Amino acid sequence: MAVIEKEGNTMTSIKKDRFEWVGPNKEKSEGISRPSINFWQDAFIRLKKNKAALVCMGIIVFILLMAIFVPIFSPYTISEQHMTHQNKGMFYVAEDGHMHLFGTDQLGRDLFVRIWSGARISLTIAFVAVFVNLIVGMIYGGVAGYVGGMTDNIMMRIVEVINGIPYLMVVILLTSIMSTRGVASLIIAYAATGWTGMARLVRGQVIQLKEQEFITAAKLMGAKPMRIILKHLLPNTLSVVIVNITLAIPSAIFTEAYLSFIGLGVSQPMASWGTLANEGVQQFRIYPHEMFVPAFFICITMLAFNLLGDGLRDAFDPRLRR
Repeated sequence: MAVIEKEGNTMTSIKKDRFEWVGPNKEKSEGISRPSINFWQDAFIRLKKNKAALVCMGIIVFILLMAIFVPIFSPYTISEQHMTHQNKGMFYVAEDGHMHLFGTDQLGRDLFVRIWSGARISLTIAFVAVFVNLIVGMIYGGVAGYVGGMTDNIMMRIVEVINGIPYLMVVILLTSIMSTRGVASLIIAYAATGWTGMARLVRGQVIQLKEQEFITAAKLMGAKPMRIILKHLLPNTLSVVIVNITLAIPSAIFTEAYLSFIGLGVSQPMASWGTLANEGVQQFRIYPHEMFVPAFFICITMLAFNLLGDGLRDAFDPRLRR
């Protein structure tokens, strides 16, 4: 058998022995083009490519470590007063040779240790309150989304009623009932109303997931509703929940700073970033660094968490995968 090939106006024949049967390439067809990875590994790889998110993660880790260790190893305490060192500027070196890196306040207290002690208070309130919101919101939203029907309608109406109560009113009510203002009252006040957003988010995710085949298979195998919610539905919402947590923490930090700034937060001698900013405002015209330092840390922490949340959202969003 020959193949006819046309060259210009002439026809030439090509013999069969000039062709070679290649066949399938077994090495290429059976080879693995990329290693098999799961969802979390793929998300971590995508996150590592986001330089801004990694820098923000480093900033957050640095702030956490400083908040833990500086109050422990500092030669000064948050309430130690030196009346001869009042309102000193940044990098002031005292007679004993110790440097006040951020200066001192109107009572001669070291601002460096007070800033990091304030970071400990502010971050503790934010993390604990968001953790409580996470647990309550996931369980509440998971049950509402899975059960559906009238139960879902009633539970969501309760959420709308809670959302209608101003948060500041809850804080004022709790501070008037509790004997002392402090960390506990702020956590309870924030957790009492902050879980509703998480509940709505989880409910929407559960409504989408409960019609999937793996949920139908679990039902056919006799799994009880609570097991389906805890073992199958809620773990599949973690990617969205983690992003929401990183965006909720700066909101909690700002709320605590705002309440402490207006006098509804922690009381003396404890210090948070909000109380330090409030004290700095009183000296702003003469000693502006006393307000700028806590304000800087509030801003940089909120910015770091927000940018990290954006990076996590890009890493977890399947629509952004190539």
